[in-house]
Amino acid sequence: MKYYTRIAENEINQKLLASGALLIKGPKSCGKTETAKQFAKSILEVDRNEQVPIVMSIDPKILLQGKTPRLIDEWQEQPKLWNYVRHEVDDRKKKAQFILTGSANSEEEIKLHSGAGRFTIVEMQTMSWQEMGYSSGLVSLNALLNGEAIAYSDNSLSLELVVERMIKGGWPALLNSPLNEAILLNRAYIDLLAETDMSRVSNVKRDPQKVRSLLRSIARNIATLVDNTTLEKDIKALENTDLSRPTIIDYLNALSQLMIFEEQAAFNTHIRSSSSLRKSPKRHFCDVSLAIAALKLDKKRLMNDLKYCGFLFESLVYHDLKMYALANDAEIFHYRDAAGLEVDAIIQQTGGKWAAFEVKLGIGMLDEAAKNLLKFNVLIDEKKHGKPASLNIITGTGLSFTRPDGINVISLASLGK
Repeated sequence: MKYYTRIAENEINQKLLASGALLIKGPKSCGKTETAKQFAKSILEVDRNEQVPIVMSIDPKILLQGKTPRLIDEWQEQPKLWNYVRHEVDDRKKKAQFILTGSANSEEEIKLHSGAGRFTIVEMQTMSWQEMGYSSGLVSLNALLNGEAIAYSDNSLSLELVVERMIKGGWPALLNSPLNEAILLNRAYIDLLAETDMSRVSNVKRDPQKVRSLLRSIARNIATLVDNTTLEKDIKALENTDLSRPTIIDYLNALSQLMIFEEQAAFNTHIRSSSSLRKSPKRHFCDVSLAIAALKLDKKRLMNDLKYCGFLFESLVYHDLKMYALANDAEIFHYRDAAGLEVDAIIQQTGGKWAAFEVKLGIGMLDEAAKNLLKFNVLIDEKKHGKPASLNIITGTGLSFTRPDGINVISLASLGK
């Protein structure tokens, strides 16, 4: 299978040079192992090598022998390896000794000694549009955070193609797969998640049907400020299933442990307004294709429900913006106040530079999105927080250009790191 260059490679290289061990984490099948192999000189496949449990009971240090950097893939299958790696790094006193990859965070009850000073961490996601070659990357997030002007470009796409790409998702193995095959495999991913992974991740048996009900509820409410009480009511009304709030919290924690579910935190800023800020997070899957798979939707049904497609597209943009933000030492938030003013994404660098983004699937609502951004810009207390470097609207179809009011309109097919 062809290997596609990943945005995380630069961060991996930098952190390997800075630490004795590197942990690459991310959801199953997002491409962690293949990317790690580009840097490794030897490999231990913990989940495939039948000798590993035996060696662990005799002399675990044997598993750490090999050319460095040594890749220890799916290390969480033998959590004690973490501490053996830590001690080995201490003993060797060299950089770039180990790369650990895993598709689940280790169990809470296993008290792992801190890896501070020994481990660095890189978070990987499924592939962005730029990585898959869907985006030219002509408009970089870095430029937007520096307030640079964007060049006019025509990377407009058909709505049908955008929907197809959301259905397939950013899974490396599906990049060249036919749409129907990708649909089947993404649904199988959901099945495996419900039947096996949710129970395996913390050795607690979970009801597959209830897991599926929760996944469908998250999918129905994707990219919204839905709380656990709303999820509970939604599941009871639409799934005819009773799932208590404590159970929902437990299941969401397991999904987070598997890095399938994530939350987009609220932007904490100073505003010249009496409206209080909403602090609830927006909720997303690690890849928008899982929402579609959980609801067993296809292209025809999605094309007939463009309102829901808009939420899916916002989640897709969140995914790509998050990856581009990580490459720019930045984080992604959302904004909403009690008056109902909402901005879909705020990207803020560690140094304080930030930019605001509205997301619209088509070009028919550009004026409304621009009005929101301009209103938001007026509310920001410039003395306390500084003005955004740029105001932007990301679209799925259409051109990339700057409007007369200074707001950038950017096709997702032009956006990059």
